[in-house]
Amino acid sequence: MDKYDYVIVGSGLFGSVFAHEASKRGKKCLVIDKRDHLGGNVYCENVEGINVHKYGAHIFHTNDKGLWDYVNQFAEFNHYRNSPLSLSKGKLYNLPFNMNTFYQLWGTITPAEAQAKIDEQIAEYGTSDPQNLEEQALSLVGKDIYETLIKEYTEKQWGMSATLLPAFIIKRLPVRFTFDNNYFNDTYQGIPKGGYNKIIDGLLEGIECKTDIDFFEEREKWEGLADKIVFTGKVDEYFNYEFGQLDYRSLRFENEILPVANHQGNAVVNYNDKEVPYTRIIEHKHFEFGTQPSTVITKEYPDEWTPGKEAFYPINDDKNQAIYQKYSELKKQQPNTIFGGRLAEYRYYDMHQIIASALTAIKKEFNEN
Repeated sequence: MDKYDYVIVGSGLFGSVFAHEASKRGKKCLVIDKRDHLGGNVYCENVEGINVHKYGAHIFHTNDKGLWDYVNQFAEFNHYRNSPLSLSKGKLYNLPFNMNTFYQLWGTITPAEAQAKIDEQIAEYGTSDPQNLEEQALSLVGKDIYETLIKEYTEKQWGMSATLLPAFIIKRLPVRFTFDNNYFNDTYQGIPKGGYNKIIDGLLEGIECKTDIDFFEEREKWEGLADKIVFTGKVDEYFNYEFGQLDYRSLRFENEILPVANHQGNAVVNYNDKEVPYTRIIEHKHFEFGTQPSTVITKEYPDEWTPGKEAFYPINDDKNQAIYQKYSELKKQQPNTIFGGRLAEYRYYDMHQIIASALTAIKKEFNEN
């Protein structure tokens, strides 16, 4: 087999951007992925003419014009704005918390009325030194918002009581005193027309890629093929769990094709009540304003992570951060491996942050300012 400058383990955004940029600089890259497709978690599957976000909703948003211009090289973006709804006890509420939500909760009409209601509840239920997520939420938004729109959803999501979850999970909760349902504040937002595969295909054009390859099954072979490895998988697995296993939360998805043109009228509807086992339903056609005669929905279930399941969310509590720090020290002793992405860095990244991280890694690798 040929010798490569880089064997890139994982074809998600970090691996694909790194491969693209290294190739532009004349380097020979091979991208391998253990899944049967490229693109990592942004992969879309075309079902009934609808781009289905295979691993949950992905909405691109950034304030960085450079990053926006970067992704727009590969796909044209539409004007989609994320405006989720939450169904709680039979009533629909707008998210994020804004004047529409407060009107739905209390009938308040002016920002002053809503602010007074929240302040009154914070004074009654809040604390100056929150010790858990419940106390933190009550101290940020008061009892009504917490009990109606946060408590049961969060407990489903994490699989434990809000009184046992650390306060830092919700350092802040966005509260807006305007009638604005746009979830993100970023200047640049949208979904690529034709789905995220367009971006991955553009990034990896002309680069050798292999799917259904588990790096760890023939690790020595892949390491022997390249001057350097770019690793985007689980950092604890790379080091053979020397300091123990890091914890994650997983997700499970159930897709349904429905013979109707419009099932819920919105791309994302959260299901707050604990009696409903899933946390949200995604109706994919609304990401691209589709007019297909049928629709595809995905029910998203929070899941305990065990080895073999997809690791979605790192659990960045004190215990896991202490373990990760030990792996971080080991990373420094691997001059021929570049670690990048959500799993290798054990942190939650939005898409624009992963792309920025990959571009930073490229600059460092090629000694560019």
